[in-house]
Amino acid sequence: MNKIWLLAIVYITALIHINAQTDTSSVAAPLDSSTTVSLVTFYPGDESFAIYGHTEIRIQQFGQDYYYNYGVFDFNSPGFIYRFVTGDAMYYCVPIPAKYARTGMEGRRMVEQRLNLTQSQAERVRNYLIVNSLPDNRAYQYRYLTDNCSTRPRDIIENALDDDSLHYGEAPRNTTYRKMMTHYGKNYPWQQFGIDLVLGSKLDKPLDYRQQMFVPMVLMEAFDGATLMRDGQWVPLVSETDVVVDGSEEGIVLPPTPWWRTPLAVSIAILILAIILTVRDVKRRRVTLWFDTAFFAMLGIIGCMIAFLITMSHHEALSPNYNLLWAHPLALIAAILTPLKHTQRILRLYHGLNAVVMVLTLAGWYFLPQAANMAFFPLMLTSLLRSISFILSTRTLER
Repeated sequence: MNKIWLLAIVYITALIHINAQTDTSSVAAPLDSSTTVSLVTFYPGDESFAIYGHTEIRIQQFGQDYYYNYGVFDFNSPGFIYRFVTGDAMYYCVPIPAKYARTGMEGRRMVEQRLNLTQSQAERVRNYLIVNSLPDNRAYQYRYLTDNCSTRPRDIIENALDDDSLHYGEAPRNTTYRKMMTHYGKNYPWQQFGIDLVLGSKLDKPLDYRQQMFVPMVLMEAFDGATLMRDGQWVPLVSETDVVVDGSEEGIVLPPTPWWRTPLAVSIAILILAIILTVRDVKRRRVTLWFDTAFFAMLGIIGCMIAFLITMSHHEALSPNYNLLWAHPLALIAAILTPLKHTQRILRLYHGLNAVVMVLTLAGWYFLPQAANMAFFPLMLTSLLRSISFILSTRTLER
């Protein structure tokens, strides 16, 4: 059975259970001494939405055992894809019975960290989760960098502690959102290509330790080294760690994509084809219409997509996006006018300006505050080459 459908069955079962529990009087019930709160980390899975891992909070009390999951979404809800693209997708907090906790997570390394909380602190976590998972409260607007299945558990546990009692220590790495996403997406080069294309320079700002915790494995690492001030002494936040399911720390991600199917290989192939066509065009004094139409249409469509997301989406880190310097909506001018007659004057103006912009972009990208996917540069060179080719070919024709 498809993993998504299997997870959907489990989540629907859990939602039916929680819908039936509309009485919130149990929220204030006292906890017994056996109540425990644990942070549960699942390492990456092979689905595209699972490559960064997953975090849940486990609550054990009164003989009950639930895993609270903030990563539930309804892919089949009306307009989900559009709302996800525009940043309006709703995710849900759902309590999963322990017997279903590993459903859909088969083969993934699973680590449970029992937290060293007092009973009053554990009660705050438990009460918040019960209230937050009720039908009127469980939906939230998902933000993949700042409000996700990893940051929510962190914030809940932090809020349950006394002010200034938690210390994470120093961040073990200097990094950015893009570097971290690239690390976990290294076997998914086309997904990373898309991320690098639509997410702008805010993805390249240095992160403090808390910001890095949007990745579940980093949150687990931070909790492992965190300490609490209790009765005048520093004590560890984690009292016990249990590797529930052993497995690779790389997760069960897909194997590496063959080099010849990567975005870099495809963009180099496009550049090589452009070089061959350009040499031929200059010799025969004619522009290869089909290539320029298709290539600049591709750039224009990408530019429209980036502009749409910047304008309409609520997602994070979309703007400023310096990819609009080389993939922009104005490229559609070349795509539309290239096959038409009597448009050379407009096209020569466009290609002249485009050539200047491409030269400046290629020469100055190092100084821009945004990292580029390596596959972008052959595409920039192709754009420059075809603009130069058009100018030279049409000049030759005029003579």
